[in-house]
Amino acid sequence: MFSPAIYGYDRAITIFSPEGELYQVRYAGEAVKKGWSTVGIKCKEGVVLAAEKRKISPLIDLESVEKIYMIDEHIAVAPSGLLADARVLIEYARQEAQIHRLLYDEPIDVEYLTRRISDLKQIYTQHGGVRPFGAALIIGGVDRHGPRLFQTDPGGIYFGYYATAVGSGASTILDFLEKNYRYDMTIDECIKLAVSALSKVIDTLEVDRVEIGVITVKERKFRKLTPEEIQKIIEEVKREQR
Repeated sequence: MFSPAIYGYDRAITIFSPEGELYQVRYAGEAVKKGWSTVGIKCKEGVVLAAEKRKISPLIDLESVEKIYMIDEHIAVAPSGLLADARVLIEYARQEAQIHRLLYDEPIDVEYLTRRISDLKQIYTQHGGVRPFGAALIIGGVDRHGPRLFQTDPGGIYFGYYATAVGSGASTILDFLEKNYRYDMTIDECIKLAVSALSKVIDTLEVDRVEIGVITVKERKFRKLTPEEIQKIIEEVKREQR
């Protein structure tokens, strides 16, 4: 065994370790694992994104904390990890979506946008003087191919998913989703499943601790659920768990 610090494999992003690994990318992945829990679920009726809002101080106004971001009217992103890094990627995604509309007079495909974001992430793994983005993104939307759900990692890899999770409680949430997910679920069942999954890792399930966004196949427009809607779902989940 050797220490990467001794041999210098983690001192520059451009140096591979003997195992063929970029340690800076691994460290960025560790930042994602410590982020707030975030869930994405796809079903035949649309896509649901749900995220934890952690109260790190009793003086923080959680209404000012945003965890799910609209990219275009048919696409949204839920990040985990370093939110400052994620904000840069989100602004880049919004620009790409608008440029595509102006050039081609049509909404951008979800996978094409995901690939553009992943390309930018990959660029930041091969140049000296920069570091990888310490954020993973769950990207959901509805385009001409139907409901789509993707996840990108700090190294620029992306995969399509039926359901996925990132953040500190990802492994627990994924275990729960593997046992309870079905593609033929309704959008309401997906929302309830997402809240139930978050309840496994949130100490106190309250309306101000959860943010939920939905894009349906019928409307193809992103919207966030109101606090009243979220409260109703939380009450249903709690009743079922008793």
